[in-house]
Amino acid sequence: MDEQKRTFFNMKVFYFLAYFSMGGLFPLLTVYFQNEVGLTGSQIGVITSIGPVVMLLTQPVWGILSDYTKRPRILLTIAVLGTGSVGFTYLFAEDYLILVAIAAGLAVFQSAIIPLSDSMAMNYVYKNGGDYGNIRMWGAVGFALAVWFMGMLSDWIGQSIIFYGFAIVLFISAFFSIGMPKESVSAKVDIRGGMKRLVKVPGFMLFLLITFLVFGPIMANNFYFGLLIQFSGGSLAGVGFAFLLAAGSEVPFMRWAGDWIRKRGILVILFLAAFASGLRWFFYFSGPTHEFIYITTVVQGFSIGLFVPAALQYIIDLAPKDVKATAVAIYSAVGNGLGAWFFSISAGMIMEWYSILHVYLFYGVLTSIGALLTLWMITNSKKAPTLTT
Repeated sequence: MDEQKRTFFNMKVFYFLAYFSMGGLFPLLTVYFQNEVGLTGSQIGVITSIGPVVMLLTQPVWGILSDYTKRPRILLTIAVLGTGSVGFTYLFAEDYLILVAIAAGLAVFQSAIIPLSDSMAMNYVYKNGGDYGNIRMWGAVGFALAVWFMGMLSDWIGQSIIFYGFAIVLFISAFFSIGMPKESVSAKVDIRGGMKRLVKVPGFMLFLLITFLVFGPIMANNFYFGLLIQFSGGSLAGVGFAFLLAAGSEVPFMRWAGDWIRKRGILVILFLAAFASGLRWFFYFSGPTHEFIYITTVVQGFSIGLFVPAALQYIIDLAPKDVKATAVAIYSAVGNGLGAWFFSISAGMIMEWYSILHVYLFYGVLTSIGALLTLWMITNSKKAPTLTT
């Protein structure tokens, strides 16, 4: 195996393991908090929302360290080992404030994993050829298999198994993080200066709002979907099966995303993904049985599998060359940070005041607004951004 093939292999395995660890923990974590610890909806909302806030603050620090040290692989290795170690301590905590502290500490290390690996992968693909979507899809495979596998183990052994799985898989991933691309992430991120330029770019601020409205519920759903399954009569194994179908369906759409974007245009693909996501949330509000939820989970593949690569490509195409890295950082902060925080903490409060079904009504309304704004952008733009090479 030559060096380039080995690098692509390491990237794919790392994405598989990193997302496997997350898939085996986070979708089942809220169920653990509710069933094993006895937390209220608001308490669960605070714990699940603290991570995105901390990530928002610490991601730039990891970026600065990467630029300064020129050692992104070492930083990535430290991040995965730290994430696994802190996440394991959930097993020994039951006090609410301690759980909040663990969630915050976990986010400090976890905030580096995706940005560093994405930057290295995209930088490598840009220089050596290849398709980022074909690498990233292994993350979707890992996530899907993890929830299914850990869901079954939780039913058989007990829910504490999710913390062992999380730590062990991340420790294994550290071996493959060393084999990630050697290229350091050289693009500088100037949030303050870059934002001043980006606000003047037509459509940039509106697209950030769309990202917040559409991607925020998608991120928060990872925490609350398991509770919906149990509310509808499903078991822990059923939660895993639902996520297997949902996350697994992302894989083919991520493979097709590039061709569809080139044929239909980025904004059209973004609208279709947002519209499908909104319909899915409204359907869940109707109170379907868990069998019908399983059937409709394929919609997640269509919405996430298309929205993620299309949105990232749109931001890259839209931003001026010297502030592309800044634009991506801001986009990530809005979707993965502010959006995930707002829709997670809101869900916890809505669930406590009303029910888990009303959480999805809330998600459906705001996602639909995002879809309508995307449609407005289509009708008011002469053409979608031209793909760059």
